[in-house]
Amino acid sequence: MKAIRRFTVRPVLPEPLQPLHGLARNLRWSWHAETRELFQSVDPEGWHTAGGDPVRLLGSVSAARLAELSQDRRFLRRLAAVSADLDDYLRGDRWYQNQENAPELPAAVAYFSPEFGITAALPQYSGGLGILAGDHLKAASDLGAPLIGVGLLYRHGYFRQSLSRDGWQQEHYPVLDPNELPVSLLRQPDGDPCRITLQLPSGRSLHAHVWQARVGRVPLLLLDSDVEDNDPAAREVTDRLYGGGSDHRLLQEMLLGIGGVRAVRTYCALTGHPEPEVFHTNEGHAGFLGLERIRELAGEGLGFDAALETVRAGTVFTTHTPVPAGIDRFDRALVARHFGEGGELAGIPVDRILELGLETYEGGDPGIFNMAVMGLRLAQRANGVSTLHGAVSRGMFAGLWPGFDPADVPITSITNGVHAPTWVAPEVMRLGARQIGAGRAEDALSVGGSARWDAVADIPDADVWDLRRGLREQLVQEVRERLRASWRQRGAGAAELGWVDSVLDPDVLTIGFARRVPSYKRLTLMLRDPERLRRLLLDPERPVQIVVAGKAHPADDGGKRLVQELVRFSDDPRVRHRIVFLPDYGMAMAQKLYPGCDVWLNNPLRPLEACGTSGMKAALNGCLNLSVLDGWWDEWFEPDFGWAIPTADGAGTDEDRRDDLEAAALYELIERRVVPRFYDRSGGGNLPGRWIEMVRRTLVSLGPKVLAGRMVREYVERLYTPAARAHRALVPDAARGLAEWKSRVRAAWPGVAVDHVEALAATPVNGTAQLGATLSLRVQVSLDALGPDDVEVQALAGRVDAEDVITDARVFPLKPAGGPDLDGRWLYEGPLALDRTGPFGYTVRILPSHGLLAHGAELGLLAAPSTAASTAAPPPLR
Repeated sequence: MKAIRRFTVRPVLPEPLQPLHGLARNLRWSWHAETRELFQSVDPEGWHTAGGDPVRLLGSVSAARLAELSQDRRFLRRLAAVSADLDDYLRGDRWYQNQENAPELPAAVAYFSPEFGITAALPQYSGGLGILAGDHLKAASDLGAPLIGVGLLYRHGYFRQSLSRDGWQQEHYPVLDPNELPVSLLRQPDGDPCRITLQLPSGRSLHAHVWQARVGRVPLLLLDSDVEDNDPAAREVTDRLYGGGSDHRLLQEMLLGIGGVRAVRTYCALTGHPEPEVFHTNEGHAGFLGLERIRELAGEGLGFDAALETVRAGTVFTTHTPVPAGIDRFDRALVARHFGEGGELAGIPVDRILELGLETYEGGDPGIFNMAVMGLRLAQRANGVSTLHGAVSRGMFAGLWPGFDPADVPITSITNGVHAPTWVAPEVMRLGARQIGAGRAEDALSVGGSARWDAVADIPDADVWDLRRGLREQLVQEVRERLRASWRQRGAGAAELGWVDSVLDPDVLTIGFARRVPSYKRLTLMLRDPERLRRLLLDPERPVQIVVAGKAHPADDGGKRLVQELVRFSDDPRVRHRIVFLPDYGMAMAQKLYPGCDVWLNNPLRPLEACGTSGMKAALNGCLNLSVLDGWWDEWFEPDFGWAIPTADGAGTDEDRRDDLEAAALYELIERRVVPRFYDRSGGGNLPGRWIEMVRRTLVSLGPKVLAGRMVREYVERLYTPAARAHRALVPDAARGLAEWKSRVRAAWPGVAVDHVEALAATPVNGTAQLGATLSLRVQVSLDALGPDDVEVQALAGRVDAEDVITDARVFPLKPAGGPDLDGRWLYEGPLALDRTGPFGYTVRILPSHGLLAHGAELGLLAAPSTAASTAAPPPLR
């Protein structure tokens, strides 16, 4: 008979072993090798059964074994050392505390994300967004940055993936008991669980408890709607990640944003943690946090417009998608119902809320509420996650800043990074520690520093190659275990699976490909020419083997068909020892896959990969990248440490032709460049010397760049600290003043114009202007009711293309020289340096200007001259 309720009975730890509780409950163990090794020594077999989860391990270890360990002096010394190390890690000053401008840094930052990939023991992630969020928290902890993570606790997580006999993806949703996870309830002083409540239409309420995970120094707050006082529908709001229809998703995002702010306030009040000065929303899912903060400020007597300015000043928004389909969009009527009478955020006019998500740009749908649009309007600072993605995002959202060129759209970029202590194999870590010292190696992985990474260049070839082969051998064993388990799930008997013991070879070039399976990532591009792929795999002298993994979204039948196509190819008895598909891709698999591969393959449709951090994790283990120039690879690719797959950008909209061309380029690279380099032993010593040198260059050159520590430092310096300064500057009177100023500027802007531009030509030489000469500009402008303190008049100059579009423009501020005249016009003057040769051009524009603006384009207002406004053009610059 099945039990009607399931729970865990935990043994009582003897007093000498009590520190194990604290070590198990702080997720630093997930990236701290000594802590994991300590728990493994408690019960090696139980550690494997528990999937490397200390909480599960301690729930199953026998009382007799605990009694034995409590008398084991060697174990107790190790326990004391590891516990003291954690205490020092949690309490000691780190990079953040040692900054010269530490008093200017934010007292705290609240980081909101719909998913967090911290460890496989806390399965609250679906893919790259969650893994990035987890790495962000871990790196912040290593640096001492005072973040508070905020998310949801999903009782079913995302989903577990298996395959049917014919290769169709199957989804399973195991129930997760929070009491068996490394989390604890946030409680009031009287012991009662803290409760967050949202008001729903028709008099309903949505209650949530708050679970806390400790990610090193960083608290992670996870809201859980599985509360007895909720009705059945409300209890299921946090049932699974990215599940349900629009109403369900909207409630999830309201709970994450609005409930998340309330959870942060509760946590800070209970623990004394500093209140956040900066709120960072990781993608648009958490955008409602800005509305809750406006509600708070309105309750303190600040009007909506002034509250909006205050909220914007302290908000950072990161967009992760380069495709509109990746953005959450809700029916405006649905949003209005949840924020109207009887709903949430009472006192805030629902029309003002709806305005924030309105798609006002050309082609926008007036009936839709766009979460990314709201995120951008509620944040004074926004960024993409690679240089290329920043450019794509500026073009994608340019309609929100009409009149501005995409290059002027106020969206910057900070390229993602990965948390090296999580993703670097222990064997790689030990080799680095042996070369440069354990402390220096840990510091290099957490904080960066090219000088430390340069020491990798001195590691002997034989050591590098032995390491790579050992990691490949580990992967072969891992693949065989997982493949056998997968086939058993597919209905195969033990007698059918003898062939699994010959799958893969630790001496064969191994290519890895693992990611989510939307169509643009092109899981099956490698199958474009099946016969050519078979020849590659089965070459008698220089074979290739490929390990593939990935999950399609449960509602994406197209993605599932791609998985099935790949599985059916890999099931072919002719090639199944050389190509495998592993179901249920997740963190535990990834930590074996990245180190064990020689080449990491990435072939998305450019430029639809925002960043693509899997290749970074592979690179940190000495795996070489073979990728389309997209995301981070577009930014940092060099031939010294990988290969760029050519793209067929001229193929237009013919997707089949583009795939054919790029697949052919991929095969060509593997056949003529990758395979020969791997098997070349001409350098002597029976080692592939040129390949090993590429591994070195990957570690030395890419290592410091791809770190999450580098990424978080950039967020602190470029976004968090300026946001904290802006937040502090917007005291209530300043916020009201800024809101009133913006209102006045918007009202007057239709009357702002560039009336006349006069250029006094540089001294011509043979009929042309000379490099290094200077133009003197005189510009007459109308400012309506505004004055020179309200605007900035600029000249923009640079080379021009065949369409007279200025490229790589340089800005020259112009100064007021007189006015207003009888017609109310102001005169502006200034020099313009002719600093570049070739076709050259300039223009003039007027922007709003205020000391509390972060960017001249912030209001989306611009005035530029008509053709008739310009006279006395100078000769062309040659």
